[in-house]
Amino acid sequence: MMTKRAKAPFHIMTKPIGPKCNLDCKYCFYLEKESLWQKGERYKMDRETLTTYIQNYISSQPSEEVTFAWQGGEPTLMGLDFFETVVKLQKEYSDGKTIRNTLQTNGTLIDHKWGAFFHKNQFLIGVSIDGPQKLHDFYRVNKSGSGSWINVLKGIEILKKHDVEWNTLTCVHQGNSNKPQDVYRFLRGIGSTFMQFIPIVERKADSLSKKWGLHLGTPAELNDKLDDDENSPLTPWSVKPKDYGAFLCSIFDRWVKNDVGRIFIQINDVTLGKYLGQPNGICIFEETCGGALALEHDGSVYSCDHYVYPSFKLGNIKDTSMADLVDSPEQIQFGRNKKDCLPRQCIECPVKPLCNGGCPKQRFLHDKFGNPGLNYLCEGYYHYFTHTHPYMQKMKELYQLGRPPSSIMGLL
Repeated sequence: MMTKRAKAPFHIMTKPIGPKCNLDCKYCFYLEKESLWQKGERYKMDRETLTTYIQNYISSQPSEEVTFAWQGGEPTLMGLDFFETVVKLQKEYSDGKTIRNTLQTNGTLIDHKWGAFFHKNQFLIGVSIDGPQKLHDFYRVNKSGSGSWINVLKGIEILKKHDVEWNTLTCVHQGNSNKPQDVYRFLRGIGSTFMQFIPIVERKADSLSKKWGLHLGTPAELNDKLDDDENSPLTPWSVKPKDYGAFLCSIFDRWVKNDVGRIFIQINDVTLGKYLGQPNGICIFEETCGGALALEHDGSVYSCDHYVYPSFKLGNIKDTSMADLVDSPEQIQFGRNKKDCLPRQCIECPVKPLCNGGCPKQRFLHDKFGNPGLNYLCEGYYHYFTHTHPYMQKMKELYQLGRPPSSIMGLL
């Protein structure tokens, strides 16, 4: 099959094992996606699909550097042989391009063979960990209900021993949102120098999700029932907007006084980048979206990792070029809707250039004018962006004077 290049670089979250995982995290939004496939589904990307994907993805990218992002479920369940094949096929179809790999894992299955492989092939590993043991094990449990923290720490130690580049992904939820300093102190203590703090926001099942056999609510685009305040039918683990904003600000206050240039926190770095006029770093704060798609184990492509529903299936790489899928009218419109559907409160908001309404999946409230489409986390984001403004402005001034932003620590 002939492939062509997409109009702009795009990103694929690849799920070679589908929704299968060795853990049973209570807040996971992807485990339930098993209901979208037939019973008895193997949930393993076969050699033919893998070969098609690697060849298609590399040739469809207009850039000379191509990054593969492996996720799940738990991608290490595919086994080491699968990823050795991945590297072999990437070399075969690289066409002179630079190939990089990232892999997001719960860390519990990493042994020394994995560590040696990751080091040899320069994989960047993102490890999901929610803080100290008590906070992590609040929701991140295995199939028997026992906490996973001890095994995650063992995996991290193996990565460190093999000198593998790694970072941490921390979900912020009801179990840890009121302990920001405990979380930050712990992550620094285990050696994490790049941190992401991901808000957990999920609604309970609606009529459409129940029809598909799902337990969590569908996006507002599919479900006309919007909620007017934060008392909407949320899952008990969803973080409250005020708590999420306070969590981010608390960590920022310590970071800006002690760790600028030493610890890299995604939302802080992206926000500073916006002040400096740099390209955005994460899709949720971009004006439009659509450039971060999801690929399932069977070759199906969806508009986004958070939109793996039948209504947002674009096609399959077995019969369609990725360039055609990412540049399809449906995906272009999906991306434009993020900007076009902003409610009046967002449009008139002073932090709109920084926030751009946040992730569309979380826009299920009405704004103060009665318009639909306000982000559930609006209050938290507004608190964070206004709280950090004077510091960001000062770091911008330092940068313009030829001084590193980290100089702010001496001023404070």
